[in-house]
Amino acid sequence: MDTGEGKSAQAPNINAPPTGQWTTGLFDCFDDTGICCSTWLCPHSIFGPNAEIIDQGRTSSRSATYIFCGLSLVGWAFLYSFKFRSKLRALYNLPEEPCGDLCVHYCCLVFAISQERRELKNRGLDTSVGII
Repeated sequence: MDTGEGKSAQAPNINAPPTGQWTTGLFDCFDDTGICCSTWLCPHSIFGPNAEIIDQGRTSSRSATYIFCGLSLVGWAFLYSFKFRSKLRALYNLPEEPCGDLCVHYCCLVFAISQERRELKNRGLDTSVGII
């Protein structure tokens, strides 16, 4: 489509998920068993790329993975990871549910990371970007 300024504008994606609501629930892990199993077995391998995508490249997958792993050793990974859930919600105007981001990551860390990966995938983002 021509915008009249010599630049092309992309046609809107009719099948794009609506802004303002999650495309997948916190406990819908088995909607994508691959993501579910990967997150349960090795959550840092899913979190790192998620962080890079959510932070639009300002945080590298590798550094996010290392920080997450280091904080996991003392049980504090949720203090780092919840900030990326907040950024994801801000990007797509998603509601803070079922409770605050810190609470979700503290109580349901693996479910939250899995939901965030499914959300990115459902919104058409290449979730293979940044994998170590």
